[in-house]
Amino acid sequence: MSEHTIYDCKQQEVKLGDIVRVTSLSKQFINNFPEDERILIESMVGNFFKVIAIDEEGQACIMREWHDERGQLQTHVIALDEEEMEKV
Repeated sequence: MSEHTIYDCKQQEVKLGDIVRVTSLSKQFINNFPEDERILIESMVGNFFKVIAIDEEGQACIMREWHDERGQLQTHVIALDEEEMEKV
């Protein structure tokens, strides 16, 4: 269990189970993904996600799920910096 206190872009405390809106993701981060997945990652900006974990570095982790062209479930877990999220 992480002992970090996590804050969002408005300095509101964020805890496991909270709902956050993704406010931004860096282009450098997005470009780390294969080209066909980048649009899915970019589409997370502006959407709401539940904080599913707090990582070892004290970042709030969210998960995006979708079905690929073969119908198989795909997931991405992303750790957010405070300026990338807003608690709702």
